[in-house]
Amino acid sequence: MRSWLVQRHVRSPNRNERKLPVNMIVLHYTGMRTAAEALERLCDPAAEVSAHYLIDEDGTVTQLVDEGERAWHAGKAYWRGITDVNSASVGIELVNPGHEFGYRDFPKAQIDALLPLVADIRQRHRVPRANVVGHSDVAPARKQDPGERFPWPILARHNLCLPVPKPSMRLLYDNPGAFTLALERFGYDISDGPAAVRAFQRRFRTSLIDGVPDGECGALLFELLLERDLGHAR
Repeated sequence: MRSWLVQRHVRSPNRNERKLPVNMIVLHYTGMRTAAEALERLCDPAAEVSAHYLIDEDGTVTQLVDEGERAWHAGKAYWRGITDVNSASVGIELVNPGHEFGYRDFPKAQIDALLPLVADIRQRHRVPRANVVGHSDVAPARKQDPGERFPWPILARHNLCLPVPKPSMRLLYDNPGAFTLALERFGYDISDGPAAVRAFQRRFRTSLIDGVPDGECGALLFELLLERDLGHAR
């Protein structure tokens, strides 16, 4: 980790040994009223939750857990066959009150701090763009962060995550089950099908998040699978 990316170090006790190499980056919002409340919780042994990094709205980056250790940020989660997401990922918390306490846009200073951090982690650990994901992607039945206001297109412009495709046509799968199976192929846990669809929409089609696959969703998913399977997702 390049030292200039981190302004503060606060050691969280909520960590243990990794069992897998880092191959993912998971982005979260804190979902608490203030940054101070979030930091206190992330360092509270009783809470049993942490992250590797916390980024305040003013862009201050705090490291809580060394990347060589397993932070407890994802909980029960799944992505592309990985069930121990905490062992395989670096977790980054973005200070934001979230949907419960007044969800708002992520400030420019916060995103400006996030971009080089994600770029550095990606480069050092060779994380593919397809594995830079949100908490809702890896835990669709439980989580909705970082949410539909998170500026994924900005990360995509910097080649840090998959961009939203621009399909030329609508694509209706034979039935909703077929779309759900395609979601599983892409990486989602589909044990709760509508939740998986909502997570996909929250990430790739924010104009309508209803858990119902339609032709637009089908076309987007087809293009994403094509890009990933052709090896362009790095």
